[in-house]
Amino acid sequence: MASVTDAELKQMTQEERVTALGMRTEALTGKTLYVEFDVDAEERFTYPWAPDVDFNKRTELDTDNMTTTEVNSAIRDLMREGYGTIVLKNPRGKHSLGVGILSRLNLIIEGSTGYFGVGLIDGPNVRISGRVGWSCAENMMSGTVVIEKNAGSTFGAAIRGGDLVCKGSVGSRTGIDMKGGTILVGGDTGALSGFMMQRGRMIVCGNAGKNLGDSMYDGTIYVGGEIKSLGVDAIEAELTDLDRAWLTRKLKQYGLLPDKGVDHFTKVVAGKQLWNYDNLEANEKKLIL
Repeated sequence: MASVTDAELKQMTQEERVTALGMRTEALTGKTLYVEFDVDAEERFTYPWAPDVDFNKRTELDTDNMTTTEVNSAIRDLMREGYGTIVLKNPRGKHSLGVGILSRLNLIIEGSTGYFGVGLIDGPNVRISGRVGWSCAENMMSGTVVIEKNAGSTFGAAIRGGDLVCKGSVGSRTGIDMKGGTILVGGDTGALSGFMMQRGRMIVCGNAGKNLGDSMYDGTIYVGGEIKSLGVDAIEAELTDLDRAWLTRKLKQYGLLPDKGVDHFTKVVAGKQLWNYDNLEANEKKLIL
């Protein structure tokens, strides 16, 4: 690395600079991910306090004159009574509805929600017929959340698992600090989407704003429309047959598969120049940024 001059680095492609600067391996070495589990060991995948609910047992809750705290408490009371399908009527854009649900549940919200809706969840299947505000499904662990209309900024912030779907367009910073799972956007996404993304996959059927994937560490972003600009250390990659098969299956699952298929999607991944950023010299950091 010391034998390469600044002038030579400037003439190199991004891929060549990665190799020349010695950043082909992650700083954390000797680590492997090996997962083995018994699919019949249900106790390993459910919380000990999770109520035993019946999806066929359905009820409706008119939330028009209720506070957010009252609504969330009522949801938990109904789950303890065995209700597995709960319909919230007249949400009126209330903030923080349906947060912290750590169990199986069909939650149907007929209307729009405000900020921080259905955050910190692990397991429920949620469908929202209206719009959602900022930070919907923040820190989601598992399950599905489907929004029929549009969503605000920081959609799916720090999501860790599950499928988060917005059939309309979303604001800026979609999937910021994303750590796993899948985010699907039927329309457009704003600036800085995928910022500091660490794992997972994001699909945007429409256009993406500027600085897409800025400072992303890992993960994959697929964009069907135009990309305003790529962020620091985000690069285009080849769309493989495996990518096409996965995109087709996932988009078809939620009724978002374009009529022309998925061949037009652009694949964006991390250039990995930032993996060992702290170990670089000052002049090398300037070349990357």
